Amino acid sequence: MLTHDDVTVPDAIDCFRQAADLPIQYWGFKDVGLTTREMEQLVGEFRSAAKTPVLEVVSFDEKELLDAAALAAHCGVQYLTGGEFSQAVRERAHSAGMRYFPFCGRVGGSPIELTGAPEDVLADADRLRDLGADGVDLVAYRYTDGDPIQLAKQVVHEFGGDKVIVAGSINSAERIQLMHEIGPFGYTIGGALFDGTFAPGGSFRENLERVVDVDATVDGGPR
Repeated sequence: MLTHDDVTVPDAIDCFRQAADLPIQYWGFKDVGLTTREMEQLVGEFRSAAKTPVLEVVSFDEKELLDAAALAAHCGVQYLTGGEFSQAVRERAHSAGMRYFPFCGRVGGSPIELTGAPEDVLADADRLRDLGADGVDLVAYRYTDGDPIQLAKQVVHEFGGDKVIVAGSINSAERIQLMHEIGPFGYTIGGALFDGTFAPGGSFRENLERVVDVDATVDGGPR
């Protein structure tokens, strides 16, 4: 994710160009931080490099979500993730050929938190599947009412790893290892790359190179 503090970084296009040759297939951004023209250009860069564009939305207002879905369709995004589930957004996403992964569970606040009993989160994931979502965006490390790792394992086990994206706060080699053990379809890393968490003092590319190296030491799992 070319984002920091839930905003697309202003030099997202340059960051991508510097790292486009790395073996990272899925590249994402938020619907805030760039102009529409810049977002179009960013997605164009992704597509030219044969990458898969992802837009994650942190919103709970249906009008804002519909606007984000329209923006994603206009830019040529392939995955629309985050936000509160909306049937209208699902229909718009699917009509544009996008896959739709909304937040599951009770998510809210700023910064966002996931609250509730594990069984409630699981029930919501089931509800979203029944309503036609392609998968769920699980903010596991923002879970405040229990063990985030156990919750992620339960959701992946019950819902299917291919239908779960774990979003946010993947900021260590240990957490990357855990993602491989849990087995979601994917996980997102954003701010840690810009904070120099993986390669202190290093550039965005150097931090992402370190993530690639860590990821390569683990068999299977998300990329």
